[in-house]
Amino acid sequence: MERYTVKAVADMAGVSVRTLHHYHDVGLLRPTSSTAAGYRLYSPADLERLQQVLFFRELGFPLHEIKAIVDSPTFDRGEALRAHRQLLVARRDRLGQLVELVDRTIDEIEKGRPMANEERFAGFDDPKLAEYREEARQRWGHTDAYKESSRRAASYTKVDWAAIQAENSAINDALAGLMDREPADPEVQGWVARHHRQIDERFYKCSAEIYRGLANMYVDDPRFTATYDAVKPGLAKFLREAMLVYADTIA
Repeated sequence: MERYTVKAVADMAGVSVRTLHHYHDVGLLRPTSSTAAGYRLYSPADLERLQQVLFFRELGFPLHEIKAIVDSPTFDRGEALRAHRQLLVARRDRLGQLVELVDRTIDEIEKGRPMANEERFAGFDDPKLAEYREEARQRWGHTDAYKESSRRAASYTKVDWAAIQAENSAINDALAGLMDREPADPEVQGWVARHHRQIDERFYKCSAEIYRGLANMYVDDPRFTATYDAVKPGLAKFLREAMLVYADTIA
């Protein structure tokens, strides 16, 4: 049976060697064998498990939940993959609609092709998105966190908002400058901790679950993505990964 080194698997899967070491340390993905010198060797079955881990990770699951799921005696890989596919297709369709809307808007600007108002906002009225928003409202709208955020925001002066914005810019600029590092890098995590603390202290008590949801929103919602990628392309995705790592540490 063929075996793969940690470097080969990292290159194949598009993850870092450090990430694979971390997955090993937390018991999420332990290679089935090693060389006489102690180097990790991954089997085809290990690669299948890694693929499943990365699918769950892409959907925002924390590592400890992924481990519990894939280790469960009742875990059905085929069923999980079908569920992943459904969610990914929904995300693809949503992004495809927005790409088409951007293209039509560019044509309006560059070629003078007018757009009807209904067409101009067609990409923002996806029924699935409305369902997600309603679900979010029902899930968080009645919570103490939501109410606390509204109460605090209403009390802030222009000076307060300027200070919040300045701190937010400092955090974003620092993280943009660290994008060549791993999301789990201690300095990156230090700035993410500051990002979490700003939310927790300025707006509402931000649990690990809420923070994970916010992390995924930075990538899933084009408006958030555009805001962070305006600082540096790719920052939204990098910040999400770093936030998910941090959420695992405070869960």
